[in-house]
Amino acid sequence: MTHPLPETIAPSLELIEQLAHDAVANLPDPWREPATHVVLRIEDFPPEEMLEAMDLNDPFELTGLYEGIPLTEKSVHDQPMHPDLIWLFRRPILDEWAERGDVSIGELITHVVVHELAHHFGWSDEDIARIDRWWE
Repeated sequence: MTHPLPETIAPSLELIEQLAHDAVANLPDPWREPATHVVLRIEDFPPEEMLEAMDLNDPFELTGLYEGIPLTEKSVHDQPMHPDLIWLFRRPILDEWAERGDVSIGELITHVVVHELAHHFGWSDEDIARIDRWWE
């Protein structure tokens, strides 16, 4: 029995998670350390209730989602129900990666992570462009 070569196997949930952590570790100061406090959660697809809440019918439309209160809106009076969270959805990410064909999976994961962190930190488009060249 022939086994597929590693580069022909779709990246696993574990690899996507490692690439997401690498994206955070490679953020410039002063963002790197605070970004480590945002939980990364990797799933194959968004949960059905999340799609319904966002009025989406196709689970492939959502590659990532920030769930939390942006730092620009937080108050000392807020009682957090759970830590700030970034969801990454493996199958929609892989679909976009295959359709693009011009970026590495690591570059795409970094792009999605930076986009979701922008919601957390309240970054402007200019802030995002300084961190993620795709945004320009």
